[in-house]
Amino acid sequence: MKEYFQFDKLGTSYRTEFTAGLTTFLAMAYILFVNPSVLSDAGMDQGAVFVATAVAAAVGTLLMGIIAKYPVVLAPGMGLNAFFAYTVVLGYGIPWETALSGVLASGLIFIVLTLTGLREIIINAIPHNLKMAVGAGIGLFIAFIGLTKSGIVVADEATFLAIGDITSPTVLLTIFGLVVSVILLTKGIRAGIFYGMIITAIVGMIFGLVPIPRGIGDIVGAVPSIAPTFGQAFTHFGDIFTIEMLVVILTFLFVDFFDTAGTLMAVATQAGLVKDNKLPRAGKALFADSTATVVGSVVGTSTTTSFVESTAGVGVGGRTGFTAVVAAGFFILALFFSPLLGIITTEVTAPALIIVGVMMANQLKQIEWDKFEIAVPAFFVVLMMPLTYSIATGIAVGFIFYPITMIVKGRAKEIHPIMYFLFVVFVLYFIFLS
Repeated sequence: MKEYFQFDKLGTSYRTEFTAGLTTFLAMAYILFVNPSVLSDAGMDQGAVFVATAVAAAVGTLLMGIIAKYPVVLAPGMGLNAFFAYTVVLGYGIPWETALSGVLASGLIFIVLTLTGLREIIINAIPHNLKMAVGAGIGLFIAFIGLTKSGIVVADEATFLAIGDITSPTVLLTIFGLVVSVILLTKGIRAGIFYGMIITAIVGMIFGLVPIPRGIGDIVGAVPSIAPTFGQAFTHFGDIFTIEMLVVILTFLFVDFFDTAGTLMAVATQAGLVKDNKLPRAGKALFADSTATVVGSVVGTSTTTSFVESTAGVGVGGRTGFTAVVAAGFFILALFFSPLLGIITTEVTAPALIIVGVMMANQLKQIEWDKFEIAVPAFFVVLMMPLTYSIATGIAVGFIFYPITMIVKGRAKEIHPIMYFLFVVFVLYFIFLS
């Protein structure tokens, strides 16, 4: 085992790798409760989604650790689950079963692009500024969802949006959880989001806002049935061949593609694994990610992707795929803690959504705001996601404006042909929606 993962070469040990795996798991364990909470809003069975989340994370992480040998952990991605639930299902009125078929299709396309080597062409075709804008826009969208789900921000007839009733006990509990999580993360505690959820849940129990466990059965129990979601991606696969679903699939694919590439580079760079500005075994890493998306769609969850929280494990010394193997083991163990779904309420999970949004918004600094032809499409990507409650719409508007501003500026030669294709697709998307 030590030889396979090259412990001696990378200067690590079983103890260090185990600690790193546990640290990464704790840093992202919130997804086990946030993902079911988000997808249940789309009508999916919460217990089944909990199991699907853990299974997809375990399988994807094991593949990443054993095949690609990277200390990177995977799970259903934040942002993509929100797009799945609030845009595709609730916004477009598409059944969640069909949406799962879209996730499956995007995963299969991702695998083909990885095996054929076309991934590099796709990555290079999308301008860096727009990639950063997409990430930041998703961050604002996620934070907005957290603010509205918790009641901190509410609808208003006069101003469209307004501050909610901050004297409401449930809203106060969310605000408390947000403050606690911010303090923990500011202090450098890697698992601050997860610990913040635990503290918030305990305080909620004290004040009667969160159900109190009446015994061990309310904490640990049998694994819920996955039957309500398992295999549904196959039953509606024939319904994905529409312009609307094409845009949905492209959105799933793009976000997963860029999120994975960026996360892998960030984690590998921090771990000192990047050589000559290239990522060794990149194909294997992307294959693990895309396969995890396919597995996740089959068992019943939105797109599975690499988590930037993997840097938490690298920060304590994780350098090999054994870190991922350890984290995968904890996800399997987590299957028996589904009763906690009754305790981890919306007020407890909302702060996690808001804070993840803050973290993703840091990509705004990498956009060339001083160049108007870049600023316009980037701004529309970022702005339109939360305002239209749709990641796809934000991407579509920005990708339509990009070739227009670049051509007018005299920079047409810098536009990749794929961007012109996407321009046409997104124009047809709006025509179809109208």
